[in-house]
Amino acid sequence: MSDNTQDKTAPKNKKNNNKYAVLPLRDIVAFPYMIVPLFVGREKSVRALEHVMREDKQVLLLTQKNANKDEPDKEDLYEIGTLASILQLLKLPDGTVKVLVEGKHRVRVTKFDNSSDYFYANVESFQEEKIDSSTSDAIPGLMRATISEFEQYVKLNKKIPPEVVPTIAKIEAPSKLSDMISSHLLLKIPEKQALLEEADVGQRLESIFTFMEGEINMLEMEKNIRNRVKNQMEKTQRDYYLSEQMKAIQHELHENDEEIDDIAEIEEKISKIKLDKEVKTRVEKELRKLKQMSPMSAEATVVRNYLDWILDIPWNKRSRIKKDLKAAAAVLDSDHYGLRKVKERIIEYLAVQQRVNKMKGPILCFVGPPGVGKTSLGHSIAKATNRNFVRISLGGVRDEAEIRGHRRTYIGAMPGKIIQGMKKAKSSNPLFLLDEIDKLGNDWRGDPTSALLEVLDPEQNHTFNDHYLEVDYDLSDVMFICTANSLNLPRPLLDRMEIIRLSGYTEEEKVEIIRKHILAKQIEANGLKKDEFSISETALHDLIRYYTREAGVRNLEREISNLSRKAVKEIIINKKKKIHITPRNLKKYAGIQKFDYGRIDEKDRIGLVTGLAWTETGGDILSIEAVTHAGKGKVTMTGKLGDVMKESIQVAEMLVKSRAPSLGISIETFEEVGVHIHVPEGATPKDGPSAGIAMVTSMVSALTGIAVHKDVAMTGEVDLLGQVLPIGGLKEKLLAALRGGIKTALIPQENTKDLEEIPNNVKKAITIIPVSRIEEVLEHALIKMPEAIKPLDNDKMKDITKKTVKKMPEDVIHH
Repeated sequence: MSDNTQDKTAPKNKKNNNKYAVLPLRDIVAFPYMIVPLFVGREKSVRALEHVMREDKQVLLLTQKNANKDEPDKEDLYEIGTLASILQLLKLPDGTVKVLVEGKHRVRVTKFDNSSDYFYANVESFQEEKIDSSTSDAIPGLMRATISEFEQYVKLNKKIPPEVVPTIAKIEAPSKLSDMISSHLLLKIPEKQALLEEADVGQRLESIFTFMEGEINMLEMEKNIRNRVKNQMEKTQRDYYLSEQMKAIQHELHENDEEIDDIAEIEEKISKIKLDKEVKTRVEKELRKLKQMSPMSAEATVVRNYLDWILDIPWNKRSRIKKDLKAAAAVLDSDHYGLRKVKERIIEYLAVQQRVNKMKGPILCFVGPPGVGKTSLGHSIAKATNRNFVRISLGGVRDEAEIRGHRRTYIGAMPGKIIQGMKKAKSSNPLFLLDEIDKLGNDWRGDPTSALLEVLDPEQNHTFNDHYLEVDYDLSDVMFICTANSLNLPRPLLDRMEIIRLSGYTEEEKVEIIRKHILAKQIEANGLKKDEFSISETALHDLIRYYTREAGVRNLEREISNLSRKAVKEIIINKKKKIHITPRNLKKYAGIQKFDYGRIDEKDRIGLVTGLAWTETGGDILSIEAVTHAGKGKVTMTGKLGDVMKESIQVAEMLVKSRAPSLGISIETFEEVGVHIHVPEGATPKDGPSAGIAMVTSMVSALTGIAVHKDVAMTGEVDLLGQVLPIGGLKEKLLAALRGGIKTALIPQENTKDLEEIPNNVKKAITIIPVSRIEEVLEHALIKMPEAIKPLDNDKMKDITKKTVKKMPEDVIHH
């Protein structure tokens, strides 16, 4: 036996200090006599193998101290490794190399060389200590005990193939035996490296024996635990066998697992939160199910996520509501200028909620053009009442599940936006702003507007049921406010909301908003000081009139920001101390005028009438022109007019023809003369009936040759009886008249009730005349009233009427 104690494959002295290419290893220690496949992907290592294959096919295998380092240096490698021979090398399609190596003998690195394309190392033979006479007699017994222990270890550890045991039993050399067994042990890298570096063969065998003995004890304990757990389990419980085994191991070792901590945390949350009886029953059922599942199973993740959602949303957790209405009014006034009626309605709403101490009541919906402050009003109400603010943008939402959530059967299921918003709010009585509710869509996936019916109904939302939660959630304490640009909404949804219209700001209100809010904000945003930048009031009016055309102030704020940037540039480049914007230098800083508001004509003209129009961006002046030409009584029209406006012209035509004698127009005139009506700005679509009296006035002026007052504007619908009917948008129209220099405005008699909303400065600057019949309109609009002529006898009148009816379109005759 003593002859076999030395390693016969160890290098002779003549091979000492040879230079070999180095192959760094990660997560593995190569031992002598060990045959192992390696996958090599690092460029340096691949080049080393290519070099070795051209030489003697021998490579030095050194293990990395840190497996995560992709580019190891000499300090990152152990100094003792294994010199191995390459048995087989195969290049794979992805560029990596599979190599089969066989360990030969231990070597010690004396010098590293990293100067070439790969690692080199000078090595010397690692000499094992000779077995002295005192221990040589103990070695055979130690070898037999180690082989016997290894056989027992293999029986308990199913990861090692049993075929290894006969091979190990035939080994007679103690060094080879220790290396072969070491290569099969499940040790950590430092422990394996320690075995490789151990020069004393006897000590190496003792270390291996000690490890196997401890490992066998652990494996036997694990087997006993497994058997005990298996005996306790029923047939229906076999699905969560691994989970129970894990718990039993943890109980035996007195260790806490992260999964146990998670369950304990969930149980603690359940005990602290005041859940409804139904919800608590559901949560406890899901928790019991989670305890029985393997923590790594997909179903366990779904249940855990469900419990997280249930416990994260607020249950009966209310924030303290401020009930001081004066303070609420002060907050609204400080954040928004104007909007008096809107603020009054909000304060009334808050007063009622305070008195009844419950949120049941109509849902507020702010409707108005962009930039008038709908969303910021929601912020102010939340601040005034001390409610947590949550904004949900509904623009482009098409799926009903976005509101009510997805059922848990779907992969990646989540609650809807309402429950997500409640989690974000962290209280059960927040203020929810449903922004752009008129932009909701619908398709084959469902109609989200229908899903909102339950949310916005005070009689139903106390039992709101999200598809994901599958339990009722109380939304009755939530204050819902919606915003929209138009009322293009389903009727059932409109029925659940109280509409509050924000018509936009007057020019004076915009000036005050600039002074109190926008100017200071932009000065700070652009790094200016208060005394470095200012705008005169006249320049502000010009900026509003000629550079913006909107009901709100969003574009106006952009223009102020543009002026501020120009001012900063002037101060820095030209070293100016202060920039003051006036009407004279406004064009220099703001550029050319973008808009030209309508102006009255310089003199009274025949057939030219000034009408007043309402647009989404506010009011404007609308010129209506009429001329006569040789024809047969046909009325033609141009100007991209809508169907309603075309019908309004046809009504005006019939009204003028029916009253021709009293208007000083001969019936024969319609046999010889045609009328053409044109509304300028032909590229702009125009529609609506409110230009009816202007159409009649324009036709009468053209047919009689009597001019129209240049400083008179009018608005109102007319019917075939000559009555002037009411219109909408009176405030915006009169503001447009003021901007255009109009002195007199004719409005329908029934619109006099709306004059209370008109600012006093408008009523002082314009003479507003209510009219109820077309005769009153003509009396105020024309330079002089036409003289009536004698009507035709009945026979001639009937003949002309028949000819006129034949020329009329069929749809007009039917009408």
